[in-house]
Amino acid sequence: MHYALAPRTFLFSHYFYTGLRIATGIVGLTWLTYAISDLPTAMAVSIGALCTSLMDLPSPLRHKFNEMLAGVLACSLVALLVSLSSPVPWLLRTVIVLVTFLASMMVVYGRKAMPLQFVALFVMMLSTGAAATPLQALRHGALFFAGGAGYMAYAMVVVWILQRRLKQQVLAEALYELATYTSIKAGCYDMAMPLPAQMEKLVRQQSALAERQQASRDLVLRGKPTPNETILVQVHYAMLDLYELVLSTHTDYALLRQHFAHGPVLPLLGDLVGKAAQDIESVAYATTRNRPSQQEIDYTDELRALDQLLHELPPGVGEAAEAQAVLRGACNKIGDVIVAIAQMHAASQAPHGALPVAASVDPTPFLTQQRYSLGILFANLRWSSPTFRYALRVAMAISVGLMSSEWLPYKSHGYWTALTIAVVLKPTYSMTRQRREDRLVGTAIGCLLTAVILHFVHAPAVLFGFLFVATAAGPTFLNIKYRYTAVAASMQALLLIGLTVPHSTGVIGARLLDTLVGTVIATFFSFVLPNWEYQNLPKLVDAVLDANRKYIDAAAELLLKRPGDDFHYRISRKRFMDNLASLSAALGRMLDEPADKQRAPAELNRFTVQNYLLVAHMAALRLLLQRYAENLPRAEVDAALTATFAQVRDSLGAVPQADATAPGGHSKWIAHWPGWAPLQRRLRLLQQDAAQVALSRDAIGIALGRARRQEAVSKDDARIA
Repeated sequence: MHYALAPRTFLFSHYFYTGLRIATGIVGLTWLTYAISDLPTAMAVSIGALCTSLMDLPSPLRHKFNEMLAGVLACSLVALLVSLSSPVPWLLRTVIVLVTFLASMMVVYGRKAMPLQFVALFVMMLSTGAAATPLQALRHGALFFAGGAGYMAYAMVVVWILQRRLKQQVLAEALYELATYTSIKAGCYDMAMPLPAQMEKLVRQQSALAERQQASRDLVLRGKPTPNETILVQVHYAMLDLYELVLSTHTDYALLRQHFAHGPVLPLLGDLVGKAAQDIESVAYATTRNRPSQQEIDYTDELRALDQLLHELPPGVGEAAEAQAVLRGACNKIGDVIVAIAQMHAASQAPHGALPVAASVDPTPFLTQQRYSLGILFANLRWSSPTFRYALRVAMAISVGLMSSEWLPYKSHGYWTALTIAVVLKPTYSMTRQRREDRLVGTAIGCLLTAVILHFVHAPAVLFGFLFVATAAGPTFLNIKYRYTAVAASMQALLLIGLTVPHSTGVIGARLLDTLVGTVIATFFSFVLPNWEYQNLPKLVDAVLDANRKYIDAAAELLLKRPGDDFHYRISRKRFMDNLASLSAALGRMLDEPADKQRAPAELNRFTVQNYLLVAHMAALRLLLQRYAENLPRAEVDAALTATFAQVRDSLGAVPQADATAPGGHSKWIAHWPGWAPLQRRLRLLQQDAAQVALSRDAIGIALGRARRQEAVSKDDARIA
């Protein structure tokens, strides 16, 4: 379950704060306008505030200002154009199609542009109601702009005042995701959980963790921290160091399971890692409450029992001895993780300014840059662009939705059908399918709850209280449980009608029918000009391989002590993990598509897991060399690393580097250095997994090629028929 859905953490999450801020702003502006004007004016202002609030997302202040300003200006222009064209039916239809297409093209700029697309469609639907004179259209546009600008000013002031609080909450969310990631690691020691399934969970959680860590970077590390933000920066860096340690704990789980399956040592290791996950969560919990975290988890009994078990192990021979060495290495790494968590607790307790707050390199390259170029938009105005086809799909679907409303027995809320289409029809079939189910179920529940409320409650003040709760709940659950948002949106619309038009009848039934019609239309058009995930797979696989090669090169340079710092290594790793997360997300979406549109799912899953393991091996190698730095035989270690990286590059299809022909010193045993055996074992695992990446890549190519041939044969058969 998402941490923000748990009662213990919900009220302190940034999701709840965002919902409360939005509801207060919208309702406050509406009441203020109503106090000095009439109800229609207040409703027009509230619509502008409501539309602008949809752009009120956790972002750096400068980004938030740009995003909300773009929303206010674009949506005010849309409201004005639609209102001016409303007296002329053919012109109105033309404007609707044009606005829908252009708004949908906005998704070419990524996920952060999707709210702007919906907001533009939302205000377009609300402005199609009644024909207006030019003067009325100008007044409507001005009131919409006033509401949007007023809400924007309110939101910017509130976020500026509470920006430290927001940073705390976003940092805590990254820590919660790290705790979940660590908890999945604990399952690798549980014999009841299949190891391949745990690896798949780790890859999926890695994607979520990377996204939350990026959000934390963007807020916590951007700009010069104020004195009271020093601790947040320090905890953030401690979190990144801890993540590297947790990543490095990957070991030969299969070997451990084979030799220690029936003993107490694996459950003990699982308990230790599980406690570490709870310990990380306690830091996140304290961070959301603006408190220093105290280490309440006690590892003493488990560590003492583990130490005793290690001392009681009988001398091993051959593979048994190797399994014991792997076990001891795993215990050492888990101990390092426990120490790092203690350091993170200490970082949260340090007085302001007592700890260093800046890394040795500029964090700017790690931060998200806001770039919206018209060139990107124009480059996608072509038939082969998935965004272009999506924009055409939405324009056609909404046009059909608006026409269908003319055939219904009522017309006062016909825009609900088109609004449902805008909510449900998304760029991918997977997202459309999920939104469709959530919208249907959420609307049905919302209508039922509203019917009960309106039947038993008639006092406007009480109804207004329910409206406030619904207004707050909508944005609160938007990104964590959309079904709840659908419930809140239906209640918000119906309660607003109940307050402004108390004797309206049949509104709830109309809402249900409009939602059903809109969902059917959206479902039909999800198959029109579709963009199936398998069409992008070759490009995504190539991007992962290219990023992987660059990451291997950066890791080789770091481990061979060539660069002065680890900046290039961290940048390369981030890019590699971003590409791997994109492929993993595409695979997850493809599995939600029809069975005949799925290509090589098993091969892709194996490919993502094996690539993830390469990152874990690199992190482990780095920490291994740090652990055994004393008396390190530099020449022999460099030769072993050089030879191994040459083989890894060859497996990944990279061009061998000039030093790849260095003698393979890894075959010579260095008895006097205790790190030699674990180094050899880790290098062997690295080579094996790199070879598996290559095999998986080839298997994906074969599977996709076979699917293309079958598809071509099917098309030929259809033409002949």
